[in-house]
Amino acid sequence: KPQEKPKDSGKVTITKTFDFAGEEIKVTKEVDSNSKEAKSFLKQQEKLQSAAPASLPTVSGVKRPSGMSSLLGKIGAKKQKMSTLEKSKLDWETFKEEEGIVEELAIHNRGKDGYIERKAFLERVDHRQFEIERDIRLSRMKP
Repeated sequence: KPQEKPKDSGKVTITKTFDFAGEEIKVTKEVDSNSKEAKSFLKQQEKLQSAAPASLPTVSGVKRPSGMSSLLGKIGAKKQKMSTLEKSKLDWETFKEEEGIVEELAIHNRGKDGYIERKAFLERVDHRQFEIERDIRLSRMKP
């Protein structure tokens, strides 16, 4: 069930519960209150709050649902499933936060030691080498 914690300084904290390999995983995310995700979350919360009082009859003459099926329905409410990739991503994000290496990784990936930068450099070198070889071949051809 998504839950909302008190807002502070324009941020909304969203907590979602997932089912992963039979375990209950809680994911907490803090987003700006103006973001699309926060607005949809707040609308969902309003719908849940407005629907909850209407579902409980207040008149004593109305029969309330009871029995085993009602109890199982409350207990066995389906949780959203989490894939292995999502769980790995969550674990990696948590590890980066705990170790305090988020900024260090961002700096490393942007610099000369970053994988993407190295691949781009090698691609440029390969392209230049191809152009040089092509020019030599064309110059050796007889007109």
